[in-house]
Amino acid sequence: MSFSGLIVQLLNGLAGASSLFMVGAGLSLIFGVTRIVNFAHGSFYMIGIYVAYSLVDRFSGGIGFWPALLLAAVVVGVLGAAIEIVLLRRIYRAPELFQLLATFALVLVFKDAVLWYWGPEELLGPRAPGFSGSVTILGRQFPSYDLLLIFVGPIVLGLLWLLLTRTRWGTLVRAATQDREMVAALGVNQAWLFTAVFALGAMLAGLGGALQLPREPANLELDLQIIGGAFVVVVVGGMGSIPGAFVAALLIAELKAICIWLGLVDVFGVSVSFSKLTLVVEFLVMAVVLIWRPWGLMGREQAPSRHAGTVEAPLRPADNIFKTGAAVLLLALVAMPLFTADSPYTTVLIIDLLIAALFATSLHFIMGPGGMHSFGHAAYFGLGAYGAALLLRSLPMELALILAPVVGALGAVLFGWFCVRLSGVYLAMLTLAFAQIAWAIVYQWDSFTGGSNGITGVWPAEWLTGGSRYYYLTLVLVVGSMLLLRRALFSPFGYAMRAGRDSPLRADAIGIDVKRNQWIAFTIAGLFAGLAGALFAFSKGSISPEGLYVSKSIDGLVMVLLGGLQTLSGGAVGAVVFTWLHDTVARNTEYWRAMLGAIILILVLLFPQGIAGFLRQIVYGKREAKGGQP
Repeated sequence: MSFSGLIVQLLNGLAGASSLFMVGAGLSLIFGVTRIVNFAHGSFYMIGIYVAYSLVDRFSGGIGFWPALLLAAVVVGVLGAAIEIVLLRRIYRAPELFQLLATFALVLVFKDAVLWYWGPEELLGPRAPGFSGSVTILGRQFPSYDLLLIFVGPIVLGLLWLLLTRTRWGTLVRAATQDREMVAALGVNQAWLFTAVFALGAMLAGLGGALQLPREPANLELDLQIIGGAFVVVVVGGMGSIPGAFVAALLIAELKAICIWLGLVDVFGVSVSFSKLTLVVEFLVMAVVLIWRPWGLMGREQAPSRHAGTVEAPLRPADNIFKTGAAVLLLALVAMPLFTADSPYTTVLIIDLLIAALFATSLHFIMGPGGMHSFGHAAYFGLGAYGAALLLRSLPMELALILAPVVGALGAVLFGWFCVRLSGVYLAMLTLAFAQIAWAIVYQWDSFTGGSNGITGVWPAEWLTGGSRYYYLTLVLVVGSMLLLRRALFSPFGYAMRAGRDSPLRADAIGIDVKRNQWIAFTIAGLFAGLAGALFAFSKGSISPEGLYVSKSIDGLVMVLLGGLQTLSGGAVGAVVFTWLHDTVARNTEYWRAMLGAIILILVLLFPQGIAGFLRQIVYGKREAKGGQP
């Protein structure tokens, strides 16, 4: 740990902060005006570096290196405008979370499109003309191109500031960030304003990717690698604040640089690897900032709203039609092993469907009736799975299965205590931060969790290994858990939780402790997600850190939204459809992500209320329209 090494690492952090700022600034602009949590923004970054590679390679003797990078950003901006016009403009009136689902589907489509056109290999671009060498700083070599990037970030910040503060278009953008309805009332064409903002945001992400061409190879993992950091930058800096995004990008990049510089440090006789913190340092920063200043470093505190949104219809007990359908489905599941004796894979698939249904139902419990959007629900699933695997080392399988869900519940108790103090996207981002922190601990604690290799040999007891016995155990636990969750929603606690969602101020005025109820709901959801994780671990015989990763949480979100957020059975329906589609498409199509994404987009456009909501409308629509009870 030398002083010169620290300076070089800090300069590396400044260079990395430039691209992170551009991606975060674009995402902040899009969210501030359109209110879309754009998961596809990382894809624009990835496409930017791929397009830059192709343009530089094709026009190396023509337009030159630097114009090719700028042209790549423009191409991505045009792509963003086309996506906004063709797709997003059609769903602006849909709930915000369904817009998120659509952008997630775009991620799948874009990834396979890039795979089809550029192939699976990493593509390393050429060095930048005039900046291919290095300079000596305090006796150490530092790439001259990284010095250029250090200055690019502030230049882009200055240009954005001029655009937003010195032009009429910038004034309209800032006004739309504060009050979109008032801007529309003044006669501004919102549609084209949204298109322009989305194009600019996509172009910034594309530019951030293109500028990385001389520094790192283009690969298919760049979209997910950058999107987490971009979300952190937006939230830490403050939603809609471009200077806040710049400060947050600098803070996160420099903290990572310091962690790399510190390396392995001996603290009171204990070796601490600070370099491992680079996997999670941005989420630690986001968690601390949101707990201390929920609206971000340079964001504005939002005034409390008297209405959380459109009030939904009251919950009604199941009628005879629903009970009959559920009974027929249950009988079919009970008899299923009799018809699949010659197809063990079918039994395994149905177990996966049941576990996914329980996981999605536990998430729906807090998202639908609870109104708490969680982007990190996989944490409790993974904690339950690892709890089962670790408890199995010293306890019988039956006892490990009983205690494992408690591990998930304890995680929900800890994380939920902080999360329920926030609301909306800030709550969702804090759940994501805690989930990523839990994932990093599991991923790097080799001596206890097995690290990246996970834990193997997590098999059920002998009496459950023959035939379809584990299938029936899973069926009993999943159905029983879903009935308990449904029953909780019709209890006084369930109605109080829903009252806190629909009108927290009124609920508080009549004596309901809204935050305590939300905390309890978090714990209940974590308990049943932990049970799903434990069942998953015993069904597969192993568990890995992917069980806690952000992609697992996104899968849960997709399941709930696909099924329908406003129907009690939406989580289970969405889980079954998504898991079955994923399995079927992946086994029969090389570019399964694109096909799965296209199917999700079609379902979003055709059934904005979700699949279960659509089925409910078919069965009960006419009766509810006449004011009758379904």
